[in-house]
Amino acid sequence: MSDPSTPPPTESPVSVQEVHETSCCIVGGGPGGLMLAFFLARQGIPVTLLESHPDFDRDFRGDTVHPATLDLLDELGLADELLKIPHGEIRAFSFYTQQGIVKLADFSGLHTRFPYIATLPQSRFLDFICAEARRFPSFRLVLGANVQRLVQDGDTVKGVQYRDHDNQWHEVRAALTVAADGRFSRIRHLLGLEPVGTSAPMDVLWYRVPRLASDPADVGGYAGPSGLIILLDRGDEWQIGNVIPKDGYKKARAEGLQRLRENVVQTVPFLKDRCNHLQDWKQVTVLSVESNRLTKWHVPGLLLIGDAAHTMSPVGGVGINYAIGDAVEAANVLTDKLKAGRVSVDDLAEVQRRRQMPVRVIQAVQSRIQKLIVAPSLDTSRPFRLPWYVRIIPRLPLLRRLPARIMGYGPRRVHLQHLRASS
Repeated sequence: MSDPSTPPPTESPVSVQEVHETSCCIVGGGPGGLMLAFFLARQGIPVTLLESHPDFDRDFRGDTVHPATLDLLDELGLADELLKIPHGEIRAFSFYTQQGIVKLADFSGLHTRFPYIATLPQSRFLDFICAEARRFPSFRLVLGANVQRLVQDGDTVKGVQYRDHDNQWHEVRAALTVAADGRFSRIRHLLGLEPVGTSAPMDVLWYRVPRLASDPADVGGYAGPSGLIILLDRGDEWQIGNVIPKDGYKKARAEGLQRLRENVVQTVPFLKDRCNHLQDWKQVTVLSVESNRLTKWHVPGLLLIGDAAHTMSPVGGVGINYAIGDAVEAANVLTDKLKAGRVSVDDLAEVQRRRQMPVRVIQAVQSRIQKLIVAPSLDTSRPFRLPWYVRIIPRLPLLRRLPARIMGYGPRRVHLQHLRASS
């Protein structure tokens, strides 16, 4: 790891048009960064959120909102309003094989108002949270802010410098900087931090086809002669996760869209009349699956959360909710510290201490699923069969609720301590 107090040798002074001072500067307007900004702004803490894109209106892969997040929004009085947005509801997750159907997770047994995973475009979710955050005068959002440099005093981060859409430089100085800028985190790169990775046997092709009212209600995984396909209910559409071997995109592209459509029909026959909607590779998004985490999520003056600190596999679709969990615990630990104007390294370490166990547990679970279920399902030379110990889980009363509990909440539920907004 390089010394974070030493700037890259290619950097030279720039002409900064404006210097803005705030209590907390958050880089990255995804679910984790935006939710943390909202939590802090509700408490009257000046917070500036820097998002590199001009808006939130772009296609995301992670469009699931799990019961943990819905419960959190309900505690804030926002869940019912969010769910007015058209959305799908995943109430169970089943695995379909040539030997039969196994219901791996049934969310109806969860003790919650929301015994399901809601699916809605992440852009709509972010717009909703952003509109709520704008109600507080301490919230400041800067779109089109391309963060390029850290502002440092010795080994302590004091803020960032960014370029706007006119290529003008700006500076934000803050008592705390939070990197929530995703799996390709610019802040992490500037600090020279390298995550510890685990191998994944797969990549995923994402695309959508229309959904009909007559389609099956339960979504899940379909393991067939052409591999593994995941279906997610998005209301009037199916979001399809076409699982392929690691680095298999070039081969899939060479085989052509017709072969891709045939694979879908072989594995999920009821989609036969929908596959013709897939007409161009531009409709397909490739997710290079990886799973990693930093050993240390902070340096003096700066905290990393969400994918910037720990990239999650798409297994279970939990990435968004773990980023929001990071935001909750960051707000719990740091709200009073930021109000007092003092955030220590020990405070940042406490955020990591609270969150690293749930992250490690779910990454271990994802890794086992990938090795025991996903990898064998990609071997099309023989029929796929779920391991016996997976098949018996739904039959055992003490275990049948566990998969839904882990998918919905993880190993530990989080609650926001500062529920009342500052007057």
